Amino acid sequence: MVHGQLMAISDLHVAFEENRRVLEGVRPEASGDWLLVAGDVGELLSDVEWALGMLAERWARVVWVPGNHDLWTAHEDPVQLRGDARYRRLVEICRGLGVHTPEDPYPVWCGPGGPAVVAPLFLLYDYSFRTPAAATKKESLEQAYAAGVVCTDEFLLHPDPYPSRDAWCRARVAETERRLAECDPALPTVLVNHFPLVRTPTDILRHPEFAQWCGTELTADWHLRFRATAVVYGHLHIPRTTFHDGVRFEEVSVGYPREWRRPGHPRNVPRRILPS
Repeated sequence: MVHGQLMAISDLHVAFEENRRVLEGVRPEASGDWLLVAGDVGELLSDVEWALGMLAERWARVVWVPGNHDLWTAHEDPVQLRGDARYRRLVEICRGLGVHTPEDPYPVWCGPGGPAVVAPLFLLYDYSFRTPAAATKKESLEQAYAAGVVCTDEFLLHPDPYPSRDAWCRARVAETERRLAECDPALPTVLVNHFPLVRTPTDILRHPEFAQWCGTELTADWHLRFRATAVVYGHLHIPRTTFHDGVRFEEVSVGYPREWRRPGHPRNVPRRILPS
């Protein structure tokens, strides 16, 4: 029998020294523990490699999905790859470390709470989480710029060779949907994505204009269609457990030091996914 837990964490943002110290304390409780890393490890490829390498040495298996920060082409990064080429380099780095990526066969968790297919997803967003008054992407972006709430992705996350981030998103959704449909229908899934698969978790954002950089309506029913026993995500920096159509959603982010230092912040990372 396999003993252990399926744990999850995201938004490590290791550019902050305080977050590096948090990461150094992220250790398994048992030799069979797996760790799901739901994106935003860091902006520099060298930081991502350092962080995932440390985790891969400690945990029985590490499963990673990219966040938007991981995909930025930051001016200070010696590696100036953009868009899909940058993502592919991250996949190469992960494979060199023995870390699972969205490009690899989905592993099956056979420990307590399993078996379950662990599906790391890379889907991006398509601006369909628009502000209520916006009928189009253009209008929604105009409202965000007018409010001064603009995601840095607009300047540092390049979609090359796709014409736009939403076109890249649609391509990723189509490919991922095909792969999920091929999974064993007898097994439940744990869906891992940087962005929430449904819009509802974004309803509590302080600035609703930011929701358009948080996912796509194309995945609104995936937790039901693909038999999710749990959905893991980050990005919002609002760690909590919610339920949608009876399915458990876990936001597992560490966030920025100014956020997790606040009184009352639930500093319970990593969070246990299975057994529930």
